[in-house]
Amino acid sequence: MALKIRLARGGSKKRPYYHVVLADARSPRDGRFLEKLGSWNPMLAKDDAKRVELDADRIKHWLDNGAQPTDRVLRFLAEAGIATREAKNNPEKAKPGKRAQERAAEKAQKAADAAASAE
Repeated sequence: MALKIRLARGGSKKRPYYHVVLADARSPRDGRFLEKLGSWNPMLAKDDAKRVELDADRIKHWLDNGAQPTDRVLRFLAEAGIATREAKNNPEKAKPGKRAQERAAEKAQKAADAAASAE
């Protein structure tokens, strides 16, 4: 049974509140879980101590027993010093799309043609 440490959404419409739970990877997001390990309230200020609350001992126990945290939970664990998360780098994301590259090349070609005809 693959175990995940992930978020389960609670709260009302437009007022999210998340529980950090240990669940079977096949169960739905807000469905059955094995244990509640903490909470995250994104409505609180980022420097508020109650924004992210984690049960560090239980999380360490489940990580040692093979549970895999999701990316968002891993960010919380890295901030708390429980786990490490390597920084991700996607240099392709900053590049313009294919059509924008074609337009830029077309514009550069027109500028080169204009400069050549002016001489």
